[in-house]
Amino acid sequence: MRIVTWNVNSLNARIDRTVEWLELFEPDVVCLQETKLADDAFPTQTFADAGYESVHHGQGQWNGVAILSKVGLEDTRAGFDDGGEPDVDARIVWATCGGVRIASCYVPNGRSLDDDHYQYKLAWLDRLAADLDQNTSPTDDLCIVGDYNIAPDDRDVHDPKVLVGATHGSQPERDRLQALLDWGLDDVFRLHHEEAGLYSWWDYRGGNFHKRIGMRIDLLLTSASVTKRAQRVLVERNARKGKDPSDHAPVLVDLAGQA
Repeated sequence: MRIVTWNVNSLNARIDRTVEWLELFEPDVVCLQETKLADDAFPTQTFADAGYESVHHGQGQWNGVAILSKVGLEDTRAGFDDGGEPDVDARIVWATCGGVRIASCYVPNGRSLDDDHYQYKLAWLDRLAADLDQNTSPTDDLCIVGDYNIAPDDRDVHDPKVLVGATHGSQPERDRLQALLDWGLDDVFRLHHEEAGLYSWWDYRGGNFHKRIGMRIDLLLTSASVTKRAQRVLVERNARKGKDPSDHAPVLVDLAGQA
């Protein structure tokens, strides 16, 4: 089973590229972030024609997350089920696909360390941890993926100095990510690739993609039972090339065994 996470940075602007990529790589489950669509504008039929069931949680021109699946789409849920108030943004959607409980996450950016959005980001990550603790177990088959807007360690950014005093690499953010790992999830990419310089996001400005100036912020967090099935994990950099790409590349994991 091939599972993909991809921040498409406006699905409406990149629907043709997205469908072409799906036809080429034939993933079984695709988690999309930053669709920037309302639910009634989501191209459900386009994905159905490509062989995918889908669930979308959107809010118009901002945010928006989706899961596409060829291996079943059960127990779908938008947002958190942690006993708190509904999230103000459309940032997480859940489904069980091929026996794996999957979440497509678009973690808040944070903007700057003195911005209220940074506190929202930390609280959002706390809510994700609480949701997992209340509704799942580390012994379940889990794949909690998406654009985390956090570079897990200094290998995951071209120059660690640029994150000093900034979001995406602050200690409180990394502590929240570590809490998810301590709970029972693995950064499965790092179990297959130890080297620095492997990124999933590159700023559009300054030719950063071609200069290899980027960050690894799109993560596949898997429970132990799923981690054991992982045969290959990679960033598909070619999707970042060509005309009008997203600033993110898809990240995929291939799991042994049939869904």
